[in-house]
Amino acid sequence: MNGWLALSPLFVFLAVYLVGSVVARDFYKVPVAAAFIIASAYALFITRGVPKTDDKIAIFSQGAGSPNVLLMIWIFVLAGAFAATAKDIGAIDATVNAALHVLPGKLIYAGLFLAACFISMAVGTSVGTIVALVPIATGIASETGMGVPFVTAIIVGGAFFGDNLSFISDTTVAATKSQGCSMKDKFRVNLWIAAPAALMVTAVYVLMGLQVEASPATQPVQWLGLIPYLLVIGLALAGMNVVTVLALGIGVNGVLGWITGAYDFVGWMASIGGGIGSMGELIIVSLLAGGLLEIIRYNGGLEFIIEGLTRRIPGRRSASFSIAGLVSLVNLCTANNTIAIITVGPLAKDIADRFKLDPRKTASILDTFSCLVQGIIPYGAQMLMASGLSGVSAVSIIGHLYYPFALGAMAFLSILFRFPRRYS
Repeated sequence: MNGWLALSPLFVFLAVYLVGSVVARDFYKVPVAAAFIIASAYALFITRGVPKTDDKIAIFSQGAGSPNVLLMIWIFVLAGAFAATAKDIGAIDATVNAALHVLPGKLIYAGLFLAACFISMAVGTSVGTIVALVPIATGIASETGMGVPFVTAIIVGGAFFGDNLSFISDTTVAATKSQGCSMKDKFRVNLWIAAPAALMVTAVYVLMGLQVEASPATQPVQWLGLIPYLLVIGLALAGMNVVTVLALGIGVNGVLGWITGAYDFVGWMASIGGGIGSMGELIIVSLLAGGLLEIIRYNGGLEFIIEGLTRRIPGRRSASFSIAGLVSLVNLCTANNTIAIITVGPLAKDIADRFKLDPRKTASILDTFSCLVQGIIPYGAQMLMASGLSGVSAVSIIGHLYYPFALGAMAFLSILFRFPRRYS
């Protein structure tokens, strides 16, 4: 199949969702799931070499039911249940009150961003950071009158800081293993790119915070309500799997609800059910996205991207930019930065060997540009999770993102001006 035709379902999705929303002047009027259904139907229609519709649907279902998609769905289910049970015992109100007591109003933007950076760096997962902090940030927004999309974007940006830098991040593992370098060396290269971006964004948040008049909470802090989020953050910092962390958090919320009288066993179960139900659209979108991207892969869309980008590479800068473009496009098609790195890694290694690129810099390029794209696509797991927990559209969050774009700009400049010099 022609390469552009293989990729066309992705363009159909973007056209239906983005163009439809712009025409309607409201990003809430065009559901993401509906756009995916239209694009998926089109993808099945253009697929050739598979005579039976049942076989086409089987290919689609294989992508929808892949282990990575299902793991994402299990996290959505548990995150929804945890968020709902924590909210019903007053955890959000307690944490918001505590945050407003600790953080001066004028530093609240920078404080939220740095907290997200620190936690994501420690736990190595952007999704886990978003699960832990978005409910708190949206609670603060409601308490102080700040924009919910804006404060949610602060957390999402900080979450990708750690996803890109952490030693225990799956993207770090995938990038370094594929390029044959150590994590600490890749970290040193990445730090020259990520640290300036984070410092610039922090300075912007400090300046913006000068206009904030967030008064400390007048109600006393119910310290018992801090336990759910402290538990999630603490266990994640200890390196526990995010699924296990969320499951334990749901159980602890049940015990706290019984102790405080917030709900009994039946009420706890009802809260769990309500939280899972709130993630229904995200689960459907995840299944549809997984199926659509598998059809694109089956029709040769990914191979077309790889061949086109590597056909003519004149020098080292072009080789580095081709690796950046390659992992970005594959990430756009797979909506998973780890899978994108794993897919592109071997080819990036061949390009690096051919043009004598430093493997530490190549690993950094793979990780950084995949995080950039993952952070700005509305159908990525992180954006879907943030949207579901905050109750605002993913596109409205993207409009307030600073860090992913700052990271991308620094990464582009690092290739153009070849810094850090030692690794270029």
